[in-house]
Amino acid sequence: MEEAGLHDLRLSEPGPDGIEHTQDEALFNEPGPITRPQAPLALYRRYRPDTFAEVIGQDHVTEPLQRALTNNRVNHAYLFSGPRGCGKTTSARILARALNCEKGPRAVPCGECQSCRDLARNGPGSIDVIEIDAASHGGVDDARDLRERAFFAPVSSRFKIYIVDEAHMVTTAGFNALLKLVEEPPPHVKFVFATTEPDKVISTIRSRTHHYPFRLVPPRLLTEYLGKLCDAEGIPVEPAVLPLVVRAGGGSVRDSLSVLDQLLGAANESGVSYRQAAALLGYTPDSLLDEFVDAFAAGDAGGVFACVDKVIEVGQDPRRFAEDLLRRLRDLVIVAAVPDALTSGLVDVAPDQAERLTTQAAVLGAGELTRAAEVIASGLTDMRGTTAPRLHLELMCARVLLPGADLDDRGLHARLDRLERRIGVAGSATPAVPAGALATPPPSPPTANVTPTASEVTPSMPPRTPQEDSPTATASPPETVAAAVPDGGTQSAATESQVGLSVTDVRRLWPEVLEEVKGKRRFTWILLSQNARVAELRNGTLLLALSNAGARDSFARGGNEDVLREAFVVVMGADFAIETMVDPSATPSTGASRTPQAGQAPAAGAPAPDSPVSRATNGAQNAMADDPDEAASRDDSDLTEDAQSHAELLARHLGAEIIAEEDHGA
Repeated sequence: MEEAGLHDLRLSEPGPDGIEHTQDEALFNEPGPITRPQAPLALYRRYRPDTFAEVIGQDHVTEPLQRALTNNRVNHAYLFSGPRGCGKTTSARILARALNCEKGPRAVPCGECQSCRDLARNGPGSIDVIEIDAASHGGVDDARDLRERAFFAPVSSRFKIYIVDEAHMVTTAGFNALLKLVEEPPPHVKFVFATTEPDKVISTIRSRTHHYPFRLVPPRLLTEYLGKLCDAEGIPVEPAVLPLVVRAGGGSVRDSLSVLDQLLGAANESGVSYRQAAALLGYTPDSLLDEFVDAFAAGDAGGVFACVDKVIEVGQDPRRFAEDLLRRLRDLVIVAAVPDALTSGLVDVAPDQAERLTTQAAVLGAGELTRAAEVIASGLTDMRGTTAPRLHLELMCARVLLPGADLDDRGLHARLDRLERRIGVAGSATPAVPAGALATPPPSPPTANVTPTASEVTPSMPPRTPQEDSPTATASPPETVAAAVPDGGTQSAATESQVGLSVTDVRRLWPEVLEEVKGKRRFTWILLSQNARVAELRNGTLLLALSNAGARDSFARGGNEDVLREAFVVVMGADFAIETMVDPSATPSTGASRTPQAGQAPAAGAPAPDSPVSRATNGAQNAMADDPDEAASRDDSDLTEDAQSHAELLARHLGAEIIAEEDHGA
């Protein structure tokens, strides 16, 4: 130690040039240790309010306290309760600061006296304001020690104020030891109890205090407050980030500031982006939720389950995705029910997201949205503790896609919403028809094969009523409906009714059209489901692509076109003129020529119909064409059941086919 001291002494002696050299400069010729600036305090400590005016979202508490200070009617004991991070302890400190101000008691501390400076933000504190953590000092011995010290006068302030934080952690024996002191304290003693669970404070203590319940801060107010802090920090933050921070904070100011502090600490040169915040906080991106809702609106099961797969692939918790989806459905339900929800504050989202919510709410009905939200909410409750969260999430999505699976009124309302929405898309622009036009036309002569041309059909026929679905109403050809429209209005009505309806809409609803066809005639459903697809829609004419010439000819006979048109009217509220063509891409079979259906003029540039020889190569289709129901016309008179043979009944109602006949009498 002595040698080291001498060594240091020699190093500090002046050199030949008369200049003293330190040890670092003499030996290493390096600068001293690098000093880093001290890290700033957390946001909730740097921006802790100093006055009641700076406390946000608690006007129901701060205003009565300020009036009590102004009137000099401050009680000897207060109980502040409410969720964490809402300003209970901060308000207790402000109250102590206002009471001990040299110019007080006053509602607004002066901020200049010694007591105000000691109790200010980041101040050293006052010896006369004692904060006690009841979680570690809640026993009976601590209460006795407090009772003994409370009778001593304050050192330099007007009052000695005890702030008991987490007061619900005080034991029953501890409260009983404080009971007499809280009931009749010395004139210079004030008590403030802060707790998140006021029910655990014994009733004898609660009855001797003034109780002020604190509440969670509203999202809009908290968002504005966080925006001001970001401006004060000088770090740019995307507008969509703040709602995520507020959501993560759950209405707690301290929790929200902690989350924002974490995001600001990881900000880059451009600030904090929405993508970075969503990834860090674990929320589902809005783009994925938009994709899910769009697929749900279109009835696209593949798109819905593809979204679920994306959630699993990125490692996100399926429960968190379900929570985010439920929140989106809640917003859509409110937007669908209240048109000005986005501007009145009922739904607080970014401006660009507001446009998407408006569009999605317009596509989906209120009943369908409500049912989907109830399914997801029920599934979230059942998802707790599940061993297969992905499977559970997929089952929830499957239930959302199938409103008919519900036996209660919710499924019925969802199906009615879908039907009304489709009719509204196609029939909202349908022109007014005279009252006599909807009357049942006179019966026409029975015709075995009636197929109107595209120019004779008016695609603006309104949705049919139950009376029009009867055999008497459907027996008349579509020409009578076209004739019911006044002269000169047929073409304009056809054009007007198809506004806003595209081939994409028809393809999207094609599976449900087939379901409607199945309920009307099974043979037509088999023919279309196995051989047909929607090719094109223009000028009110639907071009149907069939896999081969045999399927096309089978469709042209026996009233199959009428069945399909009626299904379009029921599902979409639109009556299309139907043309057919042969397209081998419909199903793996041969044939590529486009041929108009029977009774129609060939389209420009279309080849002549195929010969019977080419139709003979399609044995399966010819076998179906031999069905007795195929040869029947929709204009035929009704037949009684007892007049039909067993084979005819089986073929008509069950789609049975006669393969071979055997003569047992030979």
